[in-house]
Amino acid sequence: MLDATDMNHAGLVQDWLDEFEAALAGGPEALRGLFLEDCHWRDVLAGDWQIRTFSGVSAVTTALAACLAETRPAAFAQPSDRVAAGPVSRAGEDVLEAIFIFTSARGSCEGVLRLKPAADGTMKAWTLLTALNQISGHEEPLNETRPTGASNARDFRGPNWLDQRRDSAAFADRNPNVLVVGCGQAGLAIAARLVQLGVDTLVVDRHERIGDNWRKRYHALTLHNKTQANHLPYMPFPPNWPAYIPKDKLANWFEAYAEAMELNVWTETAFEGGTYDDAAGRWNATVVKNGYSRLLKPRHVVMATGVSGIPFCPDMVGLDVFKGPVLHASEYTDGEDWRGKRAIVFGTGNSGHDIAQDLWSAGARVTMVQRRPTLVVQVEPSAQLPYALYWSGLPLEDCDLITISMPLPLQRRTHQLLTEDARRQDKPLLDRLEAAGFRLDFGEDDTGWQMKYLTRGGGYYFNVGCSDLIADGSIALVQNDDVRGFTPDGIRLNDGRTVDADLVVLATGYHGQDVLIRRLFGDVVADRVGPIWGFGDEQELRNMFVRTRQQGLWFIAGSLAQCRIYSKYLALQIKACELGLMAP
Repeated sequence: MLDATDMNHAGLVQDWLDEFEAALAGGPEALRGLFLEDCHWRDVLAGDWQIRTFSGVSAVTTALAACLAETRPAAFAQPSDRVAAGPVSRAGEDVLEAIFIFTSARGSCEGVLRLKPAADGTMKAWTLLTALNQISGHEEPLNETRPTGASNARDFRGPNWLDQRRDSAAFADRNPNVLVVGCGQAGLAIAARLVQLGVDTLVVDRHERIGDNWRKRYHALTLHNKTQANHLPYMPFPPNWPAYIPKDKLANWFEAYAEAMELNVWTETAFEGGTYDDAAGRWNATVVKNGYSRLLKPRHVVMATGVSGIPFCPDMVGLDVFKGPVLHASEYTDGEDWRGKRAIVFGTGNSGHDIAQDLWSAGARVTMVQRRPTLVVQVEPSAQLPYALYWSGLPLEDCDLITISMPLPLQRRTHQLLTEDARRQDKPLLDRLEAAGFRLDFGEDDTGWQMKYLTRGGGYYFNVGCSDLIADGSIALVQNDDVRGFTPDGIRLNDGRTVDADLVVLATGYHGQDVLIRRLFGDVVADRVGPIWGFGDEQELRNMFVRTRQQGLWFIAGSLAQCRIYSKYLALQIKACELGLMAP
């Protein structure tokens, strides 16, 4: 067995990989000696075309023997062009971490191994990631294998590139194999991946222009995490771009990206829903473009409409009494219209804070109503702590692989440590907020903002100044429990005081995707699919990036980084379906 005193990191890793490859044929018992009792294995399509996590040595070794045996993994090695094996700290533990590659009956694969010393001094696996990288015979045409373009350049009498692009985008004489609904980062990422794999794909979006899902949001919006983590597939942002990208700059990039990636996109096109034809193995999907309805028959529908898409407006008794305008946060655009006026903002998530700050900056008198405790972190540096890997100097593909290699229990522990660190750094601000009556929250089991996002899609604020305005009283704060009701001119508090307003903004969030699916596909499909987003029994986001119980219906959502990473694996699954490698 491996000796923990050996400082030849690459040698230690290779010895373990060699033993692992030999033990795979021997079943769970042969594998057991290579893993710690509290080990984890995350598999991304390398085993059984699923994304799953197993924890504990018995579950891990049994699943490994069952799943990887039929894919015949072999030739485990450490690539010379990836980050070298070395000591790191993950989830508060010192480990030896290495990226490796291997082959299987499906294609080329890669993974991440973390070794820790066992009680007897030998090095055993604490975590293992295995992930499919390319399907054999259907590798992406990149770099040396890129298309030559000769047919366009040499056939002087035939259609040129532009002619072919127009014909392709029109879908006049064919149905797309994949219909992607939504043209934000999720829709663009999955469409780009599918096009690279040769899967005929159409993206539809209700907005007038690509990028309008960002362009039409409130005037002051910028991304709250740094550019290093936010690239789209194949086409990274220029190195001179700002750390925090303004919404309109990002929107224009989306437009350029779709053109550069040769994506077929129909804007001003509403997806009206669809029914699945089991006999034909296709959807009957209706879209309305420029007032005209068209029936499309794709084999796959990918919903790329975000973690949540339909505005949630809570039933506030007496709101109809208020005589001024009431806007949901999704309808708010610019505080200049409210200069010198009074505004009440319900909600203390990112949107509520940003809108309140925008109104205050425009010269409005603002009151925020806090409906529930909220997690607050300073945008610098606390909110950026989870992304530290991405500005460590490692290549993007290595960062992405390391990121997905952390199983959920260790993600939770990591975020507990990051939240603890953030609370120490942010203590002066947090103390001032509590003194102003703001109720703070740090997530379930103190796991912080990222776990809030992954479980409920919100409930936190990255402070870019609004918390300071609340703490010093520039923006007034009222607790929802202290609100008795609405008046024609604002709200009345329990103590009899009134807060007048010319505008009420409901920064109250959005319904989950399950509500949208029920509207578009009906109760039977919605019930069959079940919950979307949040974590299920197998420690993975529910119905996200993987095959659902409804044949031909897929989901992708999340941050730019999530969409970049998981679009690869979603596209591989759809390609596998097209090739008949994944049974219905």
